[in-house]
Amino acid sequence: MVSRPSLETATASDPDRFVEPLELGKRVKEIRLTKGWTLEEVSKRTGIARSTLSKIENDQVSPSFTIVQKLIQGLGMDLPQLFVEASEHSIAGRRDITRKGRGEPHPTATYEHELLNYSISRKKMVPFKTTVRARSFAEFKEWVRHDGEEFLLVLEGKINFFSEFYEPIELKEGDSVYYDATMGHVVVSTSSKDALILWVVAR
Repeated sequence: MVSRPSLETATASDPDRFVEPLELGKRVKEIRLTKGWTLEEVSKRTGIARSTLSKIENDQVSPSFTIVQKLIQGLGMDLPQLFVEASEHSIAGRRDITRKGRGEPHPTATYEHELLNYSISRKKMVPFKTTVRARSFAEFKEWVRHDGEEFLLVLEGKINFFSEFYEPIELKEGDSVYYDATMGHVVVSTSSKDALILWVVAR
């Protein structure tokens, strides 16, 4: 089995630069209250000071890349679960271009996400490219699940797509799958190199 990559090997060159996933403070508070956790409990789970968590929830600080990683791990989340759309407004003629390799990086222990076209807020689709580091289902503590529907296209390599109500299936370059994202799902690479996929989350 390939060893689980550490966060250090997956992080950006400057892990303390500020990042701001959409509605992060609102989403963290929502998850905390849904699970019935106090700020103290979340502090123990994430290793983030209670005062810092309070400021994040109230949008008083912009969390560093390192803090975002601690939140993802401590709350048992993955990148798509950070996304919360504030309203159903249309993007009304706006556009945003992301050049190759210029997306917003959001690495985790199992995936290395590159958020695309992140400058447009309140959009109905959230596109991102992901390098799949995981090589085994056992590397995930639990199913990844979140609101909305999701589209996945394999750009390079091969993956096994695991979903809660179906048998695992291998997908190769050019293959795609569309599914209900509230259903538990995870992806692992089966090729010699890390697979590259395109993910689009629809709200």
